[in-house]
Amino acid sequence: MKTIFKLLLIVGVILLNSCDLSEEPYGFYSEDNFYKSPEDAQAAVIYAYDALTFLEYSRTIFYLGDMPTEQCGPKADEGSGNRDLNNWNTANFPTNASLVNFFKYAYIAINRSNAILEKIPDASFSQENKDQYMGEAYFLRAWNYFNLVRHFGKVPMHKSLVTNLSQTAAPLAADLDEVYDLIMGDCEKAISLLKINQVTGRADKVAAQSLAAKAYLFIASAKEHNVPLYKDMRRDISMMYDSAAFYSGQVVKNQSKYGFSSNLLDIYDVDKPKGPEHIFLMSMDRTGLIEGDYSKISKLFIPYIAGGDIYLDNTNGTFTKSHDGWSVFQTQESFYNTFESNDLRAQLLIVSEVFDSKGASIAKYPAKIPYRFSRKYVDPKFINDKTSTKPFLIRYSDVALVYAEAVGPTTEGYAQVNAIRARAGLGELQPGLSISEFRKKVWQERSWELHYEGNRLHDLRRFNEVNKVVEEAVGLSSEQVTFYPIPQVEIDLNQAL
Repeated sequence: MKTIFKLLLIVGVILLNSCDLSEEPYGFYSEDNFYKSPEDAQAAVIYAYDALTFLEYSRTIFYLGDMPTEQCGPKADEGSGNRDLNNWNTANFPTNASLVNFFKYAYIAINRSNAILEKIPDASFSQENKDQYMGEAYFLRAWNYFNLVRHFGKVPMHKSLVTNLSQTAAPLAADLDEVYDLIMGDCEKAISLLKINQVTGRADKVAAQSLAAKAYLFIASAKEHNVPLYKDMRRDISMMYDSAAFYSGQVVKNQSKYGFSSNLLDIYDVDKPKGPEHIFLMSMDRTGLIEGDYSKISKLFIPYIAGGDIYLDNTNGTFTKSHDGWSVFQTQESFYNTFESNDLRAQLLIVSEVFDSKGASIAKYPAKIPYRFSRKYVDPKFINDKTSTKPFLIRYSDVALVYAEAVGPTTEGYAQVNAIRARAGLGELQPGLSISEFRKKVWQERSWELHYEGNRLHDLRRFNEVNKVVEEAVGLSSEQVTFYPIPQVEIDLNQAL
């Protein structure tokens, strides 16, 4: 962790309005004369959220969550580090740049959250404002530790603001229970402090409930499937499923702000960031001045086709304009073939043909389109390379499937899965399944519904399926595929590790 915090001490005070991604701002602005007004505190909260939009963090959601799975693979000339992730070259993981950066930026976000939690209680403005900002900080700290524990397992525990070099050498958590104790505690505090208030790029009460549900489900299924370290946790599997059901049930049954979008394409319409599906997503807009404020995520998924504009068929006589891209994340044909032939999530959201502005076909897979590509990240109003495409961090359908998996083959569980299948144009899930059969079906449904949203590797890991499903990981042990190693640079600089 000294990698991060040594630079904090060198850099000193960083302007809150700065988010130039050509630089690497570390740590948190925490001078004693700050936090005197609600505006100060809000600026601090926005600064904490900004850590999520660093390229090395936002893009790595896909590099770590999708690239190493059976769903996609990299282009032939993709960087060696990302090809190592795809090919499960575990010997190179300790120095892998994507892992190094993901680890680093998670702790930057955590330190910024810790600063808010330490400074705001003593501020003189209203308790209502304090509750909101502290609730968001608790959520952000829990969110980043959840990312860390799912990827790295036991990690250093920084529960307070780091202000000097001696505080940077935090030891590893004793076990996974210690990490999840912090995550669950922070979720509870966030839930108690926050209200339901949908703001693009920020979290509210429902986001905190959703995060708690996802975390409890991860523990329950990972322990049930004998995943390394999780199988040794002191928590009871049934209680963890019950807790996942409770918190996801709060989202599914006890609020009306969020819900299912009736149209698949509406979910991914960049001009509808406050659609009912969007519980928590990043704030990126094509009008931004620097990457991170705007996004190039679309370029990662779309292939290079025509060197200019292309148009995607909406199947209703209209077309959506797009640029072509860099061909980084390439759909595996074997994954595409797992969809039922009439599944709209394949027909609408995975593209096999593109058109010109008049609707004439100009390229098809496999002749001129090298792979079927995702249209989840398309912005028809792009400005050169600048788009408003953004990662979908928590989606309502994700939480509905968490609820279904947690409650099992009950009437309510089936209802959630069948609502998602109906939207995709499919029939209902087979009735009368056992609880284990039902949960495996829900797990499979997640692979179709949430593809290319950074979830697949986590689902493979918690079911102990990585080395059974991913061809490149066959032959590796469960220990090798369950967690990435803590980056070597952090071990070298942190004597506590």
